Amino acid sequence: MIQDKGFGNRLFDIIVTLLLALLGIACLLPLLNVLALSFSSKQAAVSGKVSFFPVDFTLDTYAYLLKEQRFFDAFFVSVRRVLLGGAINLVLTLLMAYPLSLESRVFPSRNRYMWFVVFTMLFAGGTVPWYFTINAVGIMDTIWALVLPGAVPVFNVILVMNYFRNLPRGIRESAEIDGVNALQMLIKIYIPISMPVIATVTLFSVVNHWNSFFDGMLLINTPEKIPLQTYIQALTIKAPSAMQSGNLTAAQVAERMAQRTFNAGKIVVSTIPILIIYPLLQRYFVSGITLGSVKE
Repeated sequence: MIQDKGFGNRLFDIIVTLLLALLGIACLLPLLNVLALSFSSKQAAVSGKVSFFPVDFTLDTYAYLLKEQRFFDAFFVSVRRVLLGGAINLVLTLLMAYPLSLESRVFPSRNRYMWFVVFTMLFAGGTVPWYFTINAVGIMDTIWALVLPGAVPVFNVILVMNYFRNLPRGIRESAEIDGVNALQMLIKIYIPISMPVIATVTLFSVVNHWNSFFDGMLLINTPEKIPLQTYIQALTIKAPSAMQSGNLTAAQVAERMAQRTFNAGKIVVSTIPILIIYPLLQRYFVSGITLGSVKE
């Protein structure tokens, strides 16, 4: 019976591994296709020869991309959004998570605030009230419209709060005996020993701000102020819809198809910042998620 059980466990592990490998390949193939298109010639893209490897390898796409001012305007808007929005997210997350991590005897109103936090995770006001609120505040068509509505990511707050609650209580009690106030406790003691969860929520904020495109479509009207993903989304939607309308000539359709290599190059360049940041924070990721997701 023990041998049969061991064989069953191994078989289960093999099946799960194969399924995950297939899922990983399915996610990787579109990325390989985009990468191959960016390094292929326009003629190869128009003729449909490009699959997962470049055809007629060329760097013309990237040479032309360096001259595209709109792309770099959107790129630097996203960089500013990540720096500003990520900093706001981190500061407000830490300031909110620390008091919520305290016991009720130290912070008597903790449970009331926790109900508000949990409520915001379960229910949202909706897109229309969200839009009218931002418009009423007067931050439409500015960088603040992209960073302030999501200034307090509740999921990140709960992760950091649970991580703080798992820290030894004696650390805080010893610091309180030495006369350390709440702000000093957070800055000088909690933050230095909480780098795994801080790196984790920072990664979440960076990826969220960098990949977000929907709010840029609704809140930004000036072309020079739109973020990168909104710019790329407009390109990927506009070209297929124009060709499906049937109003283009054969030459225009060929030109639209040739733009696929250019747009693929933009997508590849847009992923580079995340590919650079993620390896730097990856070693903190698993421990930050594990220790911040469970309260003992």
